[in-house]
Amino acid sequence: MPYTLAAPVHFELVIKKSRFLACVQPMPDRAGAQQVVASLRAAHPGAAHVCWALLAGGQSAAVDDGEPSGTAGRPMLDVLRHQDLEGVLATVVRYFGGVKLGAGGLVRAYTDSVAQALLQASKVPIIKRQELCCTAPYALEGLVRRELDAAGARLLAVAHGDDVRFDFSLPVQDAGALRVRLDDAGHGRIAWPRTESGAP
Repeated sequence: MPYTLAAPVHFELVIKKSRFLACVQPMPDRAGAQQVVASLRAAHPGAAHVCWALLAGGQSAAVDDGEPSGTAGRPMLDVLRHQDLEGVLATVVRYFGGVKLGAGGLVRAYTDSVAQALLQASKVPIIKRQELCCTAPYALEGLVRRELDAAGARLLAVAHGDDVRFDFSLPVQDAGALRVRLDDAGHGRIAWPRTESGAP
């Protein structure tokens, strides 16, 4: 099961006077990641590099930002992959301390700073949700609401017309069982005009 992070976590690593300021945080897409990186550049004008890695499906990225190719972004991305994460941005702001670390030293520094930040991070499972819609006679509104509540469904909208229409979402794995329970409880009076699969 893939996980994302509950909140941003920061960690600072100092190696041979170079400071590596790491942050791991939830991030759904590349546009958001680029905004974070731009704000880090603005906040740290004296930094030598702002390297980053994003693990977000087809929008993943690994950026070395002037460090030797493959010594920063890719190792950071590998750390995220090994942790079974999705929708996570890792950034490392490096202040150069005057001593070169070599390619191996850089890989270790970027890997360790991200790994240490992740050790302190709270991971939350990514649960795929499905959006459903049903209609019920007014007499069954209370029953439908109780069933949705018991199933842990998230009510998105309720509309009162000729019938009561419920738009809701719930974890994909629970959708089938809820539908069967509502059909049984409603004795065929609950209708399902459409169903849509939704993202988490």
